[in-house]
Amino acid sequence: MRTLVSPATLARPRGRIVYWTVFTATVLLFALAFLFPVYWMVTGAMKSPDEVARTPPTLVPHHWHTGGYTDAWDLMRLPAHLWNTVVQAAGAWLCQIVFCTAAAYALSRLRPAFGKFVLGGILATLMVPAQALVVPKYLTVADLPLLHTSLLNDPLAIWLPAVANAFNLYLLKRFFDQLPRDVLEAAEIDGAGRTRVLWSVVLPMSRPVLGVVSIFALVAVWQDFLWPLMVFSDTDRQPISVALVQLSQNIPLTVLIAAMVMASVPMVALFLVFQRHIVAGISAGSTKG
Repeated sequence: MRTLVSPATLARPRGRIVYWTVFTATVLLFALAFLFPVYWMVTGAMKSPDEVARTPPTLVPHHWHTGGYTDAWDLMRLPAHLWNTVVQAAGAWLCQIVFCTAAAYALSRLRPAFGKFVLGGILATLMVPAQALVVPKYLTVADLPLLHTSLLNDPLAIWLPAVANAFNLYLLKRFFDQLPRDVLEAAEIDGAGRTRVLWSVVLPMSRPVLGVVSIFALVAVWQDFLWPLMVFSDTDRQPISVALVQLSQNIPLTVLIAAMVMASVPMVALFLVFQRHIVAGISAGSTKG
């Protein structure tokens, strides 16, 4: 086995000391680089407004003030905007899971006519910048074709465009391509139809990749700013990403920082809970086994 450090070097006391010293220092540096911004944001909300603007800045607050979090919760109406974000993210997630899974299963296992051309057309949309699609999407939701109704200030304006996610669809299709054919054929021999195979065999085996798609879908809606800003003119219906900007004009800086901390907690908690599934899902379709 080829490694950066040979087993013979690791067998020597000096080699082990050097190896673990370099390894520990590297891990600490990376941890500091990623965690220090989080620490700076959390402690910044606990400083006074004068201390936040002080130069040079203080690493540790001289006086710990927790009132910034309570003021942010009340003044910026965080519960209402967080609930709006949850509704929009949950609907987008459900739509992607249902429609992207069905489309990926059809392209992978049902093999429709011109399926490769359809897949190529879907993947070609990945080459188009997201900013170039903003105006066509807005015109579509402002006057929905055939129905001639407006979806502005409606969660459907977030849910329906989220379905057209070529990356998640391709990720699901690649995973379905790697599923053992023997298992699927055994289910068909037992009399299971296409829908039953998908529900009882494919979906239970696809939990890792479904977890990854779920994380991508939720994070994309949670952190999106431009599209919700365009479709939600009603302040009471805006998600947290837009509300933080719209309501920050007359809010003290410490209160705004506290609001950003609380807005990021759900996504951080979601990652910490499902990080094992994220890693497993990303690597699940890379090898056959």
